[in-house]
Amino acid sequence: MYNSIDYLTNGSSKQKRSFDVINELKIMSALSEFDPVLCGTIPLNIDIKDSDLDIIMEVHDFDLFGKMVLNLYSDYQDFRIKRIMIRELLVIKANFKYREFEFELFGQPKPVKKQNAYLHMIIEDFLLKERPRLKEEIIQLKESGFSTEAAFCEVLGLSGDPYEQLIVYGEERGII
Repeated sequence: MYNSIDYLTNGSSKQKRSFDVINELKIMSALSEFDPVLCGTIPLNIDIKDSDLDIIMEVHDFDLFGKMVLNLYSDYQDFRIKRIMIRELLVIKANFKYREFEFELFGQPKPVKKQNAYLHMIIEDFLLKERPRLKEEIIQLKESGFSTEAAFCEVLGLSGDPYEQLIVYGEERGII
């Protein structure tokens, strides 16, 4: 389902606007060699006012990716790009604003479907379908300052690092 962003056209007004701006910026086609996938709360329709558009990609050549992103998006508001270590893995991240959305283009040398952001989204999607009443509780927790992963761990009664615990939960339940 998440291989294409076409599903957004049948969603909420924010999802429809997301589809439009992603296409205006040609992100999915311009960066197609990096297998871009939209992740996070907007695809799941559990976004809040400040939710951004997170597009994750498989990037091995950070120099090439950085040059492409600079050429394509550096003129947009608040553009910044950096390389950082996350969980002992070097990643590259670019952020900018376009229209009412903040974008995060995130690359790491790992297949998209093995990245935590994607796995979290698959687990969260499963849980929202399994227990539709979770949606409002998750949104309320997010509005009170919880990250998405922490909100899900809170309602599931999981303790520890929410980013790790959600993966463990998904593996134990056979979701991922």
